[in-house]
Amino acid sequence: MKTEQEREQLIKAINVLLNQAYDSTLDEIYALLQKIEDEEEENDLKAYHAAKSDVENNSLIAWEDIKQEIANEKNKDVA
Repeated sequence: MKTEQEREQLIKAINVLLNQAYDSTLDEIYALLQKIEDEEEENDLKAYHAAKSDVENNSLIAWEDIKQEIANEKNKDVA
C-alpha cells in the first residue's frame, strides 16, 4: 500500500508520460483502464452473487453495506 505522498508522486510521473504520449497510445491506455475497471466490476458482482447465494449472509448483510465494503476495499487498493 502506498502512502499519499508516494501516490501523488506516481500520479505526477504518469501524467508526465501521458502528456508525452501519442494519441494512439492514449487510446490504448484508456482502453486498458476501461478493461481493468470492467473486470473489477465483474469480480465485485461475482462476489456479491456468491454472498447472496449463502442464505445466512443474505439475511444479515444489506446491499448498501456490501457496496460500502466494496468501495472501502477499492480505496485501500488505491491508497
